[in-house]
Amino acid sequence: MDLAQLWVLLPLVTVAWGQYGDYGYPYQQYHDYSDDGWVNLNRQGFSYQCPHGQVVVAVRSIFNKKEGSDRQWNYACMPTPQNLGEPTECWWEEINRAGMEWYQTCSNNGLVAGFQSRYFESVLDREWQFYCCRYSKRCPYSCWLTTEYPGHYGEEMDMISYNYDYYMRGATTTFSAVERDRQWKFIMCRMTDYDCEFANV
Repeated sequence: MDLAQLWVLLPLVTVAWGQYGDYGYPYQQYHDYSDDGWVNLNRQGFSYQCPHGQVVVAVRSIFNKKEGSDRQWNYACMPTPQNLGEPTECWWEEINRAGMEWYQTCSNNGLVAGFQSRYFESVLDREWQFYCCRYSKRCPYSCWLTTEYPGHYGEEMDMISYNYDYYMRGATTTFSAVERDRQWKFIMCRMTDYDCEFANV
């Protein structure tokens, strides 16, 4: 199955999760970007935010060496389950500088609900910011890192979260000065279904 077919099938899979999941997720409201509607052109900045009450569940990207070794991006969001409640606050995290490796999770136990990026011609790379939302006093647990996306520098990237009870909390990236590209590992966590007292886990 090629990646385009997988991208089209994601809404169907998520509806099934919503029907059979433990928490009755309203995945029928999945925000579908399967038409390859990229949020940016090469060498241009962008700011993307999920609709209120939704978080990022899929990241897609294509690399173009001829266009400044840059990538075009698109994202998909899904509503959080009812037992998580509504976001109580949202914010932009600190900037992760271009040309450097970095590791960042949303502060204040937040979940990733958007991305902002600006391209720098001088380093042929982008700086990044996460848009994060906190849900009451819920805390993350059972966190893990995904495999590298893309698998090799310069390849197409398609990360889809298939675990309905895991949420993106951040990422770690490596940057190749030779390929002028990044590989990402996303930080995925479960969230408690009760309030906890820890401000930043």
